[in-house]
Amino acid sequence: MSKELQELQKQWHFIVQSIHSNSNVVAFMNSRVGLYLDDHPFVALSLLMFVAVSTIPVGFFLIFVVTTVVMACVGVIVMEGVLISIGGIALLCVLCGLGALSLGVSGVLSVCYIVLSAVVNYWSSSRSHARKQEANGSSPQKSLSVMDFSDNKRKSK
Repeated sequence: MSKELQELQKQWHFIVQSIHSNSNVVAFMNSRVGLYLDDHPFVALSLLMFVAVSTIPVGFFLIFVVTTVVMACVGVIVMEGVLISIGGIALLCVLCGLGALSLGVSGVLSVCYIVLSAVVNYWSSSRSHARKQEANGSSPQKSLSVMDFSDNKRKSK
């Protein structure tokens, strides 16, 4: 054998010895599964090949899972931001509508207050004027509408 091949064989033998001297490997080889695989090398080789070959699909699946989780988190954050923005805009529209409605209602109530206070002031001033005239001894003047109505009756007779 060539010198390089002998050196490679020594390195390989050293690696195998370090694996066999590992306490975890010794504990596994003394277990029932380790003894079974030691007695059935074809099953051990098949299991080793399955583990070696399945690492690539399992690795891709784990990368897919991590990517999906990251994308879902980012998507949820983005979706939450979009929904909060839409809700904020809807709230702003509702509040603007309520502000306009309150301005309209307060305007109508203000006009009603002004009109009613003017009517009450006119009514109370006309009653107080009529009382003053009664107190002075003169008869209260008839309103124009009452006079017109009584004149219409006279004309029709």
